[in-house]
Amino acid sequence: MSDPSNVRAAIDRINSRLCELYAAGDSDGIASKFAEDCWQLPPHADPLIGREALRTFWEQAFQWGSWRFTLESQDLAVADRIAVERGKYTLRFAAGSASPPTVPSFEDHGNYVVMWRLDPDGRWRAVWDAPVSTVPLPAGGAEAR
Repeated sequence: MSDPSNVRAAIDRINSRLCELYAAGDSDGIASKFAEDCWQLPPHADPLIGREALRTFWEQAFQWGSWRFTLESQDLAVADRIAVERGKYTLRFAAGSASPPTVPSFEDHGNYVVMWRLDPDGRWRAVWDAPVSTVPLPAGGAEAR
């Protein structure tokens, strides 16, 4: 399973499915694509550590509105049961009536790095997911840190 072309095809399928799961608001489905010991590092937020934390966060976030991601994988390095993917993302969030005032509709884009691992069940899962926004913070954003 460490043939780079096979791994790329598998990860491309997972990424495509993840975009569908985010659009559908399926936190359980999303969590299943991540390792039990995963770290998701969202921009401007604390890390989500572990599959359950990730699932819980997204379950809440889906109540705020709709999330539409596109992922464009640009490079993949494979070594045995580990793969590291680099790519670009776009996110469009449409706030719903339950969205907190601090979470208005927005569009974001940037780059990402994901470390994937082939788990014992034969499925590739994201272990580290690090999106890096290239959208500047609003004026005054740097002082808020």
